[in-house]
Amino acid sequence: MVNKTLVVALLIVIAALSGTLVFFAFFYNKVYPGIYVEGVHIGGKSTKAATEKLTQELVLPDKVVIRMNYKDSPLEFEIPLSSIEAAADYEETVSMAFEVGRDTPWENGKNLTLVVRFNDEKLAEQVNLIAAQSPSLPVMPSLLVNQGVLEFVQGEAGTVVDTRILKNTITEAVKNRKRAVEFEPQILDPSLNSVEQLAFLERGKKFLSKSLSLTSDSHEFTYKSAELLKFLNPNGGYYFDSINPSIPDIADRVKTPPANPVFTFENGRVQEFSPAKDGLEVVVPDLKQKLVDALVELENTEVDMVSVEIPVTRTAPDFATEDVNDLGIKELIGVGKSSFRGSIPSRIYNVSLAASRLNGVLIEPGEVFSFVKTLGDISSLTGYKQAYVIQGNQTILGDGGGVCQVSTTFFRAALNAGLPIVERHAHSYRVGYYEQDSPPGIDATIYHPTVDIKIKNDTPGHILIQTFVDTKNATLRFEFYGTSDGRVSTISKPAVSAVTPPPEDLYVNDPTLPTGEIKQVDYKAWGAKVNFNYKVERNGEVIFEDTYFSNYRPWQAKYLRGTGPTN
Repeated sequence: MVNKTLVVALLIVIAALSGTLVFFAFFYNKVYPGIYVEGVHIGGKSTKAATEKLTQELVLPDKVVIRMNYKDSPLEFEIPLSSIEAAADYEETVSMAFEVGRDTPWENGKNLTLVVRFNDEKLAEQVNLIAAQSPSLPVMPSLLVNQGVLEFVQGEAGTVVDTRILKNTITEAVKNRKRAVEFEPQILDPSLNSVEQLAFLERGKKFLSKSLSLTSDSHEFTYKSAELLKFLNPNGGYYFDSINPSIPDIADRVKTPPANPVFTFENGRVQEFSPAKDGLEVVVPDLKQKLVDALVELENTEVDMVSVEIPVTRTAPDFATEDVNDLGIKELIGVGKSSFRGSIPSRIYNVSLAASRLNGVLIEPGEVFSFVKTLGDISSLTGYKQAYVIQGNQTILGDGGGVCQVSTTFFRAALNAGLPIVERHAHSYRVGYYEQDSPPGIDATIYHPTVDIKIKNDTPGHILIQTFVDTKNATLRFEFYGTSDGRVSTISKPAVSAVTPPPEDLYVNDPTLPTGEIKQVDYKAWGAKVNFNYKVERNGEVIFEDTYFSNYRPWQAKYLRGTGPTN
């Protein structure tokens, strides 16, 4: 009896095992039964057959229409699936279905979701585009400076789109193969109460008369108070939406490929030169963080200006500058800059001409360089036009007016390079051009052939002069290239004293002008005494030190008063 029972039990086990073996053998390369994708049964099918079935039955629409239920003006937006690179991944979906019961639990079957891939970046672009087209976007509270006074501008209610929710709505619509979906925008009223307004104004006051500068090797981007105020979020922190739009432009302008040096020397002058330059690419996440850190510093400290070096990755060129010459021209050792905004056309012409005649000039080691001697005769015979020059006690039209812009910029480059200044003369009166981007006193006048500016090259190699005139932005730039010996120059803040007002305006009768016509021929300027200290050090030791003095006379405005016939 016992043996019979054992035999029956054994037969039952064998039958069960046989059934299981048959099941697994049958479904060895098939999806287990009871498996669905979006309601489509693919159990018992091979991966290939299952993929074909899903491809036929679960077809994505070619576009999705978003119906925005704005109160006054409903809008519809079509999003072609191609624009967001949406596509069903049937193979991946079937692969997941195949694993059910093998690597994941499986009892009474399972209904899976179709895998759909998107280009997240392009999807975000579409979402942001839709969000920006609200017919009544809220106006956020803001601050502005009106004639030097900080003012608060109240916000206005409007409709906004939650981009996170809209993104999910679009992706779910595509996955569920819907051709159209409804979306409800939200009402947002950003208005501030009186207490919040005062707090916002207090934050804004901390940015008045302040600036933020972003710098790279050859670029500078400056934000003044009015622009900085736009970054302030009235609810605290800063508007990243205001910060972010400027980042791509900065990154594009700073980005440069590596450049090998060019050096062509003919007839005692460098005819063509460009130094080796690293390739630059902005590290965008770091730049964003540095911008925020700078705003925090401006808001929470007394500093008036924060300068931020733009973070970049560098790629070296194939050759260094010293590889293409044997004169010691290796690196940038000094820069001088000036602005000539407001110059008349003939003055701009003379600035460009004089600068071009110094471009490519070499200063030998140990040489005392004469600006006037190198430039030569300054007259109409050598190509100069008439522009205003200081002659005696008046400003008159004369050949080469504007060349002092060049000598002043040359002087500033020599100071920046830490070179000995052998001879320098200040102007008779304070010239507005030279104080557009500089404190007073850092200028140098010349008058051929007697009044000169001279410098000495006491560096180990030759010095190459490069000049750059930007007529669009009215700037002049000198660059000195050579061999750095480690010297560092510093210039103290110019001290201004004995400030004296200009004399009363002078009117001179002129019979060549019609009666009643007034023509200004000279402009007033305040007198002052200015001095600054110039110190050059190397390895912590002072190489030389000097003080430069300027005694600017008060200058009288002069007018011609017509006394002639009035035809």
